[in-house]
Amino acid sequence: MRFNTKDLASLARRPSGCFDKEGKLKICRVVGDEKLIEPRERWCRLKGNLLFLMKNKSSEASEVLILERCWIVEFRSKTGVSIVLKFQSGEPDLYLEAASKPDCESWAVALGQANSEGLRNKIQQLRRLIMEIKEERSSDEARQFLPSSQVDSLGEPQFTSIQRIANEPKLEFSLACKDLAAATRDRKLNTFIQVSVVHPAEHILTRYSSTEIVEGTRDPLFLTGVTFPPEYPIYEETKIKLTVYDVKDKSQDTVRTSVLPDHKEPRADVGRSFLGCTTFRVGDLVKSKEQQLTLTLRTSDGGRTVGTIEVNLVKMGELEDGETDHITTDTQDQKCALVRECTATEGVSGKDNLPSLNAVLKNPICKLYRFPTSDNKWMRIREQMAETTLSFHVPKELINLHIKEDMRRNQELKDLGELAPHWDNMRKSVIAHCDQMLSMYQDTLAELGKHAGSSFKSSCSKGEKTLEFIPINLHLQRMHVHSPRLKDALYDVITVGAPAAHFQGFKNGGLRKLLSKFEAERRNTGYQCIYYSPENTAKAKEVLSNINHLQPLISSHADLLLNSASQHSPDSLKNSLKMLSEKTELFVHAFKDQLVRSALLALYTARPGCVLKQPAVPRNSAEEGGDLQHQDHPSQIKRQDSIPHHSEYDEEEWDRVWANVGKSLNCVIAMVDRLLEKDNISNIKEGENDPSAADCKVLHTGGDWYEQLYPLVITLKDCMGEVVTRAKQSMAFVLLQELACGLPQCLMLTLRRDIVFSQALAGLVCGFIIKLHTGLHDQGFLQQLHTVGLLVQYEGLLSTYSEEAGMLEDMAVGISDLQKVMFKVIEAKSEDFLPVITGRREHYVIEVQLPAKMFELLPQEIKQGKLLRMYPVLFNVGINEQQTLAERFGDTTLQENINQENLELLKEYYKLFTEKMPPDCLPHFQEQNDLKGLLENLHQNIQAKKRKNVEIVWLAAMICRKLNGVRFTCCKSAKDRTSMSVTLEQCSILRDEHQLHKDFFIRALDCMRSRQTQGALNESDDPETGCLTDNKPTSRHFYPVALLLVSSHLLVVWLILSLALLLAKYQ
Repeated sequence: MRFNTKDLASLARRPSGCFDKEGKLKICRVVGDEKLIEPRERWCRLKGNLLFLMKNKSSEASEVLILERCWIVEFRSKTGVSIVLKFQSGEPDLYLEAASKPDCESWAVALGQANSEGLRNKIQQLRRLIMEIKEERSSDEARQFLPSSQVDSLGEPQFTSIQRIANEPKLEFSLACKDLAAATRDRKLNTFIQVSVVHPAEHILTRYSSTEIVEGTRDPLFLTGVTFPPEYPIYEETKIKLTVYDVKDKSQDTVRTSVLPDHKEPRADVGRSFLGCTTFRVGDLVKSKEQQLTLTLRTSDGGRTVGTIEVNLVKMGELEDGETDHITTDTQDQKCALVRECTATEGVSGKDNLPSLNAVLKNPICKLYRFPTSDNKWMRIREQMAETTLSFHVPKELINLHIKEDMRRNQELKDLGELAPHWDNMRKSVIAHCDQMLSMYQDTLAELGKHAGSSFKSSCSKGEKTLEFIPINLHLQRMHVHSPRLKDALYDVITVGAPAAHFQGFKNGGLRKLLSKFEAERRNTGYQCIYYSPENTAKAKEVLSNINHLQPLISSHADLLLNSASQHSPDSLKNSLKMLSEKTELFVHAFKDQLVRSALLALYTARPGCVLKQPAVPRNSAEEGGDLQHQDHPSQIKRQDSIPHHSEYDEEEWDRVWANVGKSLNCVIAMVDRLLEKDNISNIKEGENDPSAADCKVLHTGGDWYEQLYPLVITLKDCMGEVVTRAKQSMAFVLLQELACGLPQCLMLTLRRDIVFSQALAGLVCGFIIKLHTGLHDQGFLQQLHTVGLLVQYEGLLSTYSEEAGMLEDMAVGISDLQKVMFKVIEAKSEDFLPVITGRREHYVIEVQLPAKMFELLPQEIKQGKLLRMYPVLFNVGINEQQTLAERFGDTTLQENINQENLELLKEYYKLFTEKMPPDCLPHFQEQNDLKGLLENLHQNIQAKKRKNVEIVWLAAMICRKLNGVRFTCCKSAKDRTSMSVTLEQCSILRDEHQLHKDFFIRALDCMRSRQTQGALNESDDPETGCLTDNKPTSRHFYPVALLLVSSHLLVVWLILSLALLLAKYQ
């Protein structure tokens, strides 16, 4: 071949930026397998199809190779990668070796594309793409020349929609490759497929999702499918591009499934290399007879075939009946099972559940797995994770109730009337502090009303003040199992971050410690105020609540009685009297407690002037158990004796006022009985003598019913009003003492408790609604629900070290407070199915709304409004490295006490269950274990005090499922530890209940825990310390304990550094 020497020399001396690639390579000639000389280092420059070899970067080119009619052979060894360039002309092969593997691989790619044949193939590929784009745009351009009437007649949308079932994904397909070509024969491919979408309207390539990485095979069966949700804009004209990559270094590669623009192919130096790609139309797949496409994979220039890819349309409702043996050999090196992502909401109760469930669940993400059973059949598992709108709805409802309750309390304090200067100053201080807290609640509610983002609070936001009432990462984790021989089964777990006041911090501990310390301090403040026990203050709040609830009801029933009397309706009069009597008896019963009498006496001593006929201490306080048992109370009353005496206090006056209500009611009842008796006599005489209408009026000697009942009803209302006034003032005075004894700690503890309770309640409401929907067709469960109540089991994974100990204390109190919550199921009157919350801090009722069709499935007791009780229990076992520190150098008493206390609660529920329910109402499991034996085993494990004894939470979860309970799993942020626990529990259920093949247990676990099938974590989310993932993040200042135990000196250094970092953090 002739060439111009001067031009080539000039080209070789051009600046570095003018070359496609350049660098140092060791080069020698090879004949057969023998090198003619030892490899020598040369500076190589590649321009087009010319490779210049130079002694150094500044010297002249000593040799030029024309890269035509040659091919690349790549050799790999433990020490490095080398390239051999073979020529068709028979010339000796050229051996090339680079300094590193990535550099050698990039040279192999560059040399393989540096020839005219590659350029021609790339040109042909570009021409084909241009023709396809022109064909797609031709129809759009033709529409521009049509009359507007014809264009409108074509209708919207402009593209052919895919037929599908409601609330099901639009399109799902699985992928597999065959005969993939590797750069060398010995190369074992680690491949994955990237799926991109070309939208027909925009002609923009968008990256959509990726499969898992299949290692060590050229015929990968990708066990990760592709799913397009119902709302995704995909049509028959949509094109899907499948790109196959070979992952060189799996640890450096991250397969992201987020939707990102796909402007260019990934660079070769990121740990993966491009193998081939292909494109197909969605319509071709949907309309194919076998619902399968076999496509050819080609290189980016379209010239070389690198294998084939099979695309199989998948219908989620169909189970595979084939044996699994035919793919066993193909999946030996694969660590996952079939996974497909979708966003379809599914309930086992049918489509009638969808409207009410959609009101609670939001943005569900589903995955579908298939695993072999022990008898070589396929079972299919749908795993769903969904957010819930209750994360914000319940806290907002709760804060609104707090605001109303606090406003009523402040008004009741103001209505106490005139007080002595000491008590009046105390009242002003309390009201000022309460107004500040009320303003804070109002500001928080206003900020939550502005929230328009995600329906859950991420872990990175747990320290935000405006979101402190919102639970962290509250999600439903559902596993729906379709077995070939067993019935379909549904397993739900609610995952949520531990209910805790993260914004307020844990420097002084959590609620469990703070409440105990506050109560001890409040007992010693008798000089400033009167001490009332927590039970008495709770009773005072209950009395006030009963007054506010019953007084309007009694007034309305009294008015209905008068209305019935004016209409002269005997039946209506009887019904109205019955309702009035029942409510008035409840009203009178509410004031039988000695607390009201004691509080009235204490309030009297706080007036500007008082004279006591008897000693200040109430006479019944010592005899009946007393409500003012603290020793400082008598001294407080004596201190009030210095006030001038202007009147006398009669302790028996309250008894007379209270008894007048009952006497007034008896008068009303007697008058109604007399009127009805006379009416019956007149009716008998009318039947015998048929008197005239005028004679009938004469027989009613008592005159008109309304006129005779009206004075009695007014007297009843007046007596009731006097009782209400005195009782309200006395109970408000009790609340004044509670607040005054602990300002401002009392209000701050109330705020902290409200925050923790709000987070716990949101999860409970979500769990109850989900459980109710799934159990609507289970009569045994519904009977258990209204007869015994619902068991709610919380699995805690918090350590008892540092801040997490405070979180655990908060969590324990918040879950215990859920015992105050009752549920009531009502029929929805509108399309709004969100629950309604009523009540006060000591007692809440959650009204769950169901559509009419679902409401009819409930037992009569529940339909009549029976309140349903909750039995929450918490079992905690710390599992991270901080728990190791707590067990070796700290204290685990908190965890032991919590587990022991909740074991007793669980035994109490089991005893109540066995007394009221038949044993055949329990769900049936393949793994038959006696509940009594499980409880005994749990008791033994709690008493054993074994380190990180996860048997405790496993046994508690098993007991909960067998008792039709609701399962919760919690850790600091409901991420790493929670996901590890839930996935292990799911795989254990598949093994024990659905005959998962024993060889696939670890593979199923790896699949459910795979970060690549689940997508990358948010970069803004800080991973928890102590997680057990493959790439475990290091703790911020807690170094590996195994290293520290090597030397006592290292341990001392570690303790000093950790203490310094903690002090710096809190300062």
